[in-house]
Amino acid sequence: MSNRGSALRRIRALDLFCGAGGSSWGAREAGVEIVAGFDLWPLAGKAHDANFPESEFIPGRLEDHDLASLVQRLGPIDLILASPECTNHSPAKGNKPRCEESKGTAFQVVRCARAFSPRWLVIENVVNMRNWTRYAEFKAALEELGYKLQEQVLNAAQFGVAQSRRRLFLLADLKQTPPKVTPRKTEPKKVADLVDLNGRFRWTPLHQPNRAKATLERADRGFAALGGSKPFLLVYYGSDGSGGWQRLNRPLRTITTVDRFALVKPDPEHGHVMRMLQVPELQAAMGMPPKMKLESGTRRDRIKMIGNAVCPPVMKAVVNQLTQS
Repeated sequence: MSNRGSALRRIRALDLFCGAGGSSWGAREAGVEIVAGFDLWPLAGKAHDANFPESEFIPGRLEDHDLASLVQRLGPIDLILASPECTNHSPAKGNKPRCEESKGTAFQVVRCARAFSPRWLVIENVVNMRNWTRYAEFKAALEELGYKLQEQVLNAAQFGVAQSRRRLFLLADLKQTPPKVTPRKTEPKKVADLVDLNGRFRWTPLHQPNRAKATLERADRGFAALGGSKPFLLVYYGSDGSGGWQRLNRPLRTITTVDRFALVKPDPEHGHVMRMLQVPELQAAMGMPPKMKLESGTRRDRIKMIGNAVCPPVMKAVVNQLTQS
């Protein structure tokens, strides 16, 4: 097995579909050596090179890589982290057609597991992946390789992250059934812990020409509940019955790949002003430390990277509990 001798050296890992590097960051915080990250998106490569200079970034589709040569070049691998393409599983896509070829990228995890034979796998995705017609087939393929599986839904808010973000984690171990991951016994962080209510970012009057009617209606529902003296968030997209706003004394709702949150606060000159949450605030809401660099691409690109990412504190806890059991 590829993890022999791991007690004498650091656990060596690959990060498939690595994106912004949230999984890699969390695993590295757990003491893991990130050997390489794989992704199709060039901006993911720039983020990887900025944050993991000790690691290799391997671009392109996994389907196109010669795994035999990679096994020989990269050496023994103990852990594979993988977040296969999730857009076509996500309920956020609504009624748009689903791409089965895109969903099928998950089977590249099986292909890499067969080639590298790591002891452990951590596969992360949206909860709705469990409704995929090939999900049972996917798990069975891993079991055929000898892996024992543990399936669990984890909420980032239970791991010290100021965001309510439920994700599916499928853990695999060649030696034993993986443990259930235990959340932290701490109070969840709140939106108020991460937003900047002062003048650092540019604010605009809430009531101004061409402001969308739906935006003002969301704000009115917030005023009706809180009055006009407290700041709150407008929430775009989604149909959770919240009225399109939320208080600051609870975790942020799930960050997606598009701008979703606007901060509203009282203002002596304009009555109320607003602005969208900015990249540093969204990064903090993912549990990504300020020193984690997401500087390449447009603001829209960086929000997409953040929305697609794994919260590092969750991955740190998962890897710690999986590899120390």
